[in-house]
Amino acid sequence: MTLTGDLLIGASRVPATAGTMKALNPATGELIEPEFALGGASEVDRAVRLADEAFDSYSHTGLVERAAFLDLVADKLEAVKEELAARLALETGLPAAQFEGEATRTAGVFRKFATVVRQGRFLQATIDPAQPERQPAPRVDHRLQKVALGPVVVFGASNFPISYSVAGGDTASALAAGCPVIVKAHNAHPGASEIEGRVIQEAVAEAGLHEGVFSLLRGPGNEIGEALVDHPLVRAVTFTGSEVGGMALYRRAQKRPDPIPVFTEMTSVNPTFVLPAALAARGAEIGAGLVQRAMYNVGQACLKPAVLLAVDGPGFGELRDAAAAEIEKAAARTMLTPGIRDAYTRNAQRLESGGASRIAAGQEPAGAGDGQSLLYEVSGEQLLAEPALREEVFGPAVLLVRLTGPDQLIEVARAFRGQLSATLHAEAADRATAGQLLPILERRTGRIVFNAFSIPQEVSYASTHGGPFPATSDSRFTSVGMGAIERFVRPVTYQNFPDELLPEPLREANPLHLWRVVDGELTQH
Repeated sequence: MTLTGDLLIGASRVPATAGTMKALNPATGELIEPEFALGGASEVDRAVRLADEAFDSYSHTGLVERAAFLDLVADKLEAVKEELAARLALETGLPAAQFEGEATRTAGVFRKFATVVRQGRFLQATIDPAQPERQPAPRVDHRLQKVALGPVVVFGASNFPISYSVAGGDTASALAAGCPVIVKAHNAHPGASEIEGRVIQEAVAEAGLHEGVFSLLRGPGNEIGEALVDHPLVRAVTFTGSEVGGMALYRRAQKRPDPIPVFTEMTSVNPTFVLPAALAARGAEIGAGLVQRAMYNVGQACLKPAVLLAVDGPGFGELRDAAAAEIEKAAARTMLTPGIRDAYTRNAQRLESGGASRIAAGQEPAGAGDGQSLLYEVSGEQLLAEPALREEVFGPAVLLVRLTGPDQLIEVARAFRGQLSATLHAEAADRATAGQLLPILERRTGRIVFNAFSIPQEVSYASTHGGPFPATSDSRFTSVGMGAIERFVRPVTYQNFPDELLPEPLREANPLHLWRVVDGELTQH
């Protein structure tokens, strides 16, 4: 498709009102055509009002119709995956093949949400039938289902420019719930954002839906993001990025006259604990495997296993040497943006200022945008004494922590803030220590991995990509997996309604053949 650079507001392509920008190739430093439109508060108002106009009809689409729309998006996304991947290779410096895979996986997410919608379990249809003869007081009929919140704003992320961006899981889950979506595209990949946005825009039109179901905006600075969070018709916001950026949006939303939820995914070091018997049995394997996974996407992944903790003893030297060997052979690669590259340099220096010793380094950078792989080491005492050592370094750096024994391992585990994931490597002889560690980790993360690594993560019905603050702003929800739809629905009870006025999922005859809880029993009748 030919990129126009326009904003996409409903069915319209809208030219710039707040200037233009070009994409930057971070590998070469060159600007890439075409120019892309930037908008402001007036475009925000137009997009949000269209979304609000669309809400009543879209949120009441039949489950079959809505699922078919999600399948259509998936088909269209796969149809442009090669073009999308080629554009992303220019805008990120990462391999095109990586993005073809990401597009295929993201199309799969849309299809999985189509299945979720058809099954209707997310509605949590619940019926307490009338009991007119009940004593001492009769019970009137009560019926509950979840309904969509309203227009949702999605802030696109920089590090996964498909699966966490315009056509990513946040958009898919909000649309599945019945919420129109306004995406604030990330300015690091405007061309890819337009391709994804036009895919959804075309699917909306072909499905015969209200044009306000989807819009795509870009803007300079923070103005457009603040206008989106402030708009009184917006009912929820999603954000993936830094703790500073996420908390600024969260606090702004809580200061509205009508506060709204902001579902953030912000920061995590995903600590990996190697218990003594596992260390002795396979220390080298764990050290090499962890670094290989930490280098994925040049270390620019929210699930990167960034901190490796092990008790000094049999196998520690092998783990350390294997991790160092993997680091040393790693090529310096282009990071997503110059700003991310600069922040990586500053944060690596922060580790050194906090007392971390550099014990291995990858190949020297060849270009200004390259990130060099680094391995640092600290003692357990240092990690406990210096909170900065427990903070995320977004990029290809790993911190190895040398512990004195199982007691210090437990003490260090308690020192971590909320995480997206935590990992245990253990053998049968480690089960007692693992049993002590589990309750500590359960309080600090939403996903515990056993004898594997934190990345990659399966997108499934049992997936959780969330955790206590600062990993996310609300640990009750996930941004990855089929449970992500729960962010965008709320319960409504219909009391004493005539059957013909009830939503279809709650009618007596169960015309959609959904699983429902009737008088406390799960049934399809």
